Formats: sequence, structure tokens, C-alpha cells
Amino acid sequence: MIRQYKEEHLSFRNVIVFNVYEFYPLAATAFSNLGYLKDYFLDHVDIDPKNIYSPDGTMPTDAIYEFSRHYEGLIRMVGGIDYMLLGIGHAGNIGFNGPGSTTGVGTRLVLLNNDDRKEASKIFKSIENVPASVITMGVSTILNAKQITLMAWGENKAEIIRRTVEGKVSDTDPATYLQNHTNAKVMVDLGGAYHLTRISHPWLVSNCDWDNQLIRRAIVWLCQMTGKPILKLTNKDYSEHGLGELLALYGSAYNVNIQIFNDIQHAITGWPGGKPDADDSNHPERATPYPKKVILFSPHPDDDVISMGGTFRRLCDQKHDVYVAYQTSGNIAVGDEEVIRYCEYLRDVCDKYSPNDDTVKKKAEEIIHYLRFEKVEGEKEKDDVLFMKGTIRREEARAGCHYTGVTQEDHIRFLDLPFYETGMVKKKDLSEADVKIIRDLLEEIKPDQMFVAGDLADPHGTHKVCLDAILAAIDEVKDEEWMKNCRVWMYRGAWAEWEMDHIEMAVSISPEELRLKRNAILKHQSQAESAPFLGDDERLFWQRAEDRNRATAELYRQLGLAAYEAIEAFVQYKPV
Repeated sequence: MIRQYKEEHLSFRNVIVFNVYEFYPLAATAFSNLGYLKDYFLDHVDIDPKNIYSPDGTMPTDAIYEFSRHYEGLIRMVGGIDYMLLGIGHAGNIGFNGPGSTTGVGTRLVLLNNDDRKEASKIFKSIENVPASVITMGVSTILNAKQITLMAWGENKAEIIRRTVEGKVSDTDPATYLQNHTNAKVMVDLGGAYHLTRISHPWLVSNCDWDNQLIRRAIVWLCQMTGKPILKLTNKDYSEHGLGELLALYGSAYNVNIQIFNDIQHAITGWPGGKPDADDSNHPERATPYPKKVILFSPHPDDDVISMGGTFRRLCDQKHDVYVAYQTSGNIAVGDEEVIRYCEYLRDVCDKYSPNDDTVKKKAEEIIHYLRFEKVEGEKEKDDVLFMKGTIRREEARAGCHYTGVTQEDHIRFLDLPFYETGMVKKKDLSEADVKIIRDLLEEIKPDQMFVAGDLADPHGTHKVCLDAILAAIDEVKDEEWMKNCRVWMYRGAWAEWEMDHIEMAVSISPEELRLKRNAILKHQSQAESAPFLGDDERLFWQRAEDRNRATAELYRQLGLAAYEAIEAFVQYKPV
């Protein structure tokens, strides 16, 4: 709409905007929902400021009840809401109408529960900064809109979208009330739609164009429904679960079973870089060249060990030439207390070894004083603080590399992509400068193999921008001879794992390797309990990683394949 305003003369002069919710109480307007809307949209078009209505996050508490009645009256006075644009929370909340909200409630003050505050923490940088309450339009106000669009992006919203669209209408998931609205739409990307029956289990609702990937998904689902491993599935199992089409195509359950079993088994390997001097016809990676030049791209300075720490170590142990490229500094994801601790250490070292030169000591004391007494939440971090935070993460990443097996300093690259370096949660758009940094690295090393983060479930969006930068750079060099012989493998991180029907390389991890992976993750001490962006999962990163890797291995075991301690999974990216 901003583009249409600037290029196609779309005007918003006659538009009236009502903000759906506002956090309360607000200490800093920079964290307001209205401020967010202005920053991303309203300040970039010609809307009349007098036509923008919103709850005031700084009003006295005793004024909220009267304000809420007035707000509802204003909406009625202008003829009601013509178009309502909504997001959705993990608990099925629309606005901040959470479980238990009825269809009769209007605008009101709602106390945020712990899950709400966790979800809001990505805006406020940490859960401690999230206000205790929110003033929100009620379900009644929302449902009275003439047209409603609910939007959800990413796999982390897939389950609540399934319940919203296909579940029973209930106050347990207030978003399900939209099923009864005469003009409501849900707009999702493929990730957000993944658990909808027509996407995840299309054979239950229509005929399918069966390909190998869809067959694999159906067989994995059938195994879970019957509690049987692949090779024990029968014709009756297929017929009773809506998969009779596969029997018609393949003649018998056995024919389908053996094909899919072999397909899944061939993806399992202990040689992620390829096994030298071996028949690689049924292996996910080539035997040659050996050793391979490998670049492991890590969006943040810990994604390498969190997401594929076992594979990373295996590549080093098997003598491949491994480079690690950290795409961003990760400097905003370090708590202030970490910086204070390091500055106090630095001050004590200066007292001991350079008592006559107090330059560094004064800088450390200046940073400590700023963080303790002067910092205003929501403002850009000072450059000195960003430097300290970036340095902490850089040295943790270096320690993780050394521990895992990369000891050559020129094999550890810190790219510091410009889009990230704003000092705030909001980042700049991806630019040619970011892409050029990636492209220059690729042309310098000319790798035989790359590992990149395809984890689009990252709730803060950095992974997607980092992936876009890599894919743009790959597109620019795809016709180079070395790139034609380079394989690109995509991993996922702390937030989700590849689905079984997508996995093309499954690297088995032993108990000892899993322990070593945990130790590598623990090198990133600033990202333990005090990290600002742990998301809505209370487990620490090493716990998430181990649980995910063990769950993947358990799924393979349930399908009738070998029982491993853990498995890390990858999908190949093929440039077009």
C-alpha cells in the first residue's frame, strides 16, 4: 500500500483507523503498538493524523472504563468498521481476547498471562519489559466488522491456524468465532497452512497427484495412525485410511512399503561430506571430491552448533576443509548484565596491569554507568555497547568453533551483514551490500558444499533475511563451474525440524557426539538463561536441540529403521 501510495497515487486521506489494541501501562512510546503501526505504515502515507484513533497506554487506570465506552461509541459514530485486519496468537487470541473470551465482550483492559507476555517479548526485547496489561477491542467489536482478514505467517502458527479453520467453534480458541462471520478470510503462507488437512493430508479430502514426497508423507502418517513400522503396513491399513489409490498405483502394500523404506533408509548417513572411496549411488552426498571445501553459514553466532553441531563436528573429524561464516553479529541478543560483568572484569584487569593508563578503565566505567543509570529502553544502543555485545558473541562463536574442530583463524569469518547493524530490534531491508559480502566469500573459497539455515520458523525474521542474502548470491554465481558442482544443504534451528517427507540427508549422531554438541552450545554463555530472545519456549537452546534431534531419531525408529541416539536433518537446495 505504501508503494501504491507513492507510485500509483492511492490516497488514504479519507481513511479512518482504529488500533485493535495497545499495551498498558506504557513507559516508552517507542514500544507502543500504535508506534509500530506508524513506523511500518501510517507515517508513510497521507492519512490524516486526526483520523487515527487508539487506546492511550499512558492514561490513568481509572479512565480506562470510560475510554473503552467512548472508543466503542466512536466506532459506531463513523458507521462501524468496514475492514478488520487481525493477527493471531498461539492461544487462538484475536486482538488480545484469549481463551475464555465470549462473543459479547467489548473494548476493555485485559491482564496479560505469561504466554501473552512471551509472545509480546519479541517487540519489547525481553519479557521483563512487557507491560502487565493491554487495552484491546473485544470479540464483539471485532465480529461487528463488515469484512475481516486474519493473517498468519510461518510454521509456528500452523497448529493454531488448523484449529481456527477446522476446529470446533469454542471460547477455548476465540479465533474460531470467525467461522461464523459472513465475510471473514484467513490468509496464510504455506508454512502457516501446513497443518490444514488439504495441505498436510490431501488424500483425506480429494484425489492426489502422487509424487515420491507426497507418498512418503502419507506413509509416515499411516504408520503413526496404525502404530506400525513401514514394512508391517497391510493392504487393509491402506484401504481403511483413505490410501486405496496407492494400492491401485503400486499393486500392493508391500510394493509401496519397500520403495518408501529404501528411500528413507538411503537418506541416513554418517558421512555428511560424502564417504571417500565408496559407492555413492545410494548416498545423499558424493564421495568425491575428498576432502571437500565446506562453508557452514550461521545467521547468528550460535546457529551452527545449535542446528547442526553434530554434523559440524563430523565434517571436521572426517578431515574436510570447513569454513564457518557468521552472517550477523547478534549484538542485540546480549543482556546488559553480561556487558556489565565483562566491563567490571576489564576494569579490574586494567587496575592490575595498567594502573597508569586509565583509558580503557574509564571507557569500561562509562559503559557500566550508562547501562545501569542512563539507558532508555527502546532507544538505539550506544556504539560502545554494541561493540561490547558483538565482541562477546564473536568470542563465544570462536570458542565454539575451536571446540568443534575449526582451529584455523582464517576459516572463521564474521560477515556482520549491514542489514542487521541497526542497534535495534527493527532491521534494515536486505541490500546489494549484504549480497555482495556473501558473493565475495563464495568466489574466494569456491566451496564444494554449503550448509545454510532454512529455518523460516525463527520468530524474529533474521534467518529468512540471511537465507535470502545467500540465495541471491548463489543466483549470481550459479553459472560458475565450481558452483555447478557445489551442493547446498539447508538445516533448521532451535524452532523446528524438517518434516520426514522433506528430509534428503539424515546424519546419525551418537550419544557421545550429542554430549559434545551440548558442550559446544554451552560455549555461548550469553545465550543461556539471560538471553533476551529465547522466544516462547522455556527450554534452553541446548535442551531444544537435543529434544529435537532425539525426536527425529525416534521417528525413524518408529518407522522400523535403525535406532540412533539422535539425528540432524537436511534438505538440498537446487538453484534454478
